[in-house]
Amino acid sequence: MSSLSDFGPSATLANLRERARVIEQIRSFFKARQILEVETPLLGTTVAPDRQLEPFKTRYCLGTQSWDRFLQTSPEFAMKRLLAAGAGPIYQICKAFRNGEQGKRHNPEFTLLEWYRPDWPLAKLIAEVNALLQTILTTPTAQYETYQGIFERYCGFDPHAITLTALIQEVKTQGWGNPSELSLDKDGWLDYLFSFMIQPQLGWDAPLVVQDFPASQAALAQLKPYRSGYWVAQRFEVFIQGLELANGYYELQDNVEQTQRFEASLAERLAQGKMGFPLDQRLLAALAYGLPACSGVALGLDRLLMLALGASTIAEVISFDAQHL
Repeated sequence: MSSLSDFGPSATLANLRERARVIEQIRSFFKARQILEVETPLLGTTVAPDRQLEPFKTRYCLGTQSWDRFLQTSPEFAMKRLLAAGAGPIYQICKAFRNGEQGKRHNPEFTLLEWYRPDWPLAKLIAEVNALLQTILTTPTAQYETYQGIFERYCGFDPHAITLTALIQEVKTQGWGNPSELSLDKDGWLDYLFSFMIQPQLGWDAPLVVQDFPASQAALAQLKPYRSGYWVAQRFEVFIQGLELANGYYELQDNVEQTQRFEASLAERLAQGKMGFPLDQRLLAALAYGLPACSGVALGLDRLLMLALGASTIAEVISFDAQHL
């Protein structure tokens, strides 16, 4: 005889009802702003060549023929094709898939809320993200900090100016890690320190918006000149209670530069022995045709629900996590 533990959900039914209520609230938020809800395919011919994300690869078979296909790590590319076709402001609530991710805050299949605002500067989109958080979580007004300011406060150095050699020495001196065990480049070490030393301390008094990330850490964002002659990405991330919640860009429109960035990212993946895949030629065609100037953001809906419900794990806010398949 079976029991509920043999087949039941990872979340309580009360939490699933609350999940449905919050999603309805989100849809009302965007409807009031006349933003079109869209759906795009979860299955694609390729994915973004991000060196930190691993996709799920499958085969599409038709008769005697078959082709590689990938479950999408984000709906971004398809949504940008809609933007280039003239869709105007759009949003989507959809599943996304990232291989090798599982834990209290990660599940290989998860839900994203992603939206785009043509003709909006990044600051205006950040204000709208803040408005959504105040609607769903009743948070106070967000605070702001730069990537450089965050590192100077918590680690004591300028992340833009420091060399790899000096950074590794700092890691050794402060006891932040063992460079002999972790073979990382400068971005790898900065990401390691940000994730494990800095992020847990962010966003406890109010949502924290971190801006002006290194140019090398945003393959899809436009760049802008920064202090001391550095260029930074027009990118922001939002943190609440140590949880990374949203990641947004002022979107790159240049198909030539985007091709170069994709090729560089793909070369890094291959050098690391990771899976390679073709560049998204339809996205590049959309950029060549004319992506409107726009800002876009992806927000982890499951993580938003964790905050709304006071849950400590993602399993508590989704029907069936990877351990309940």
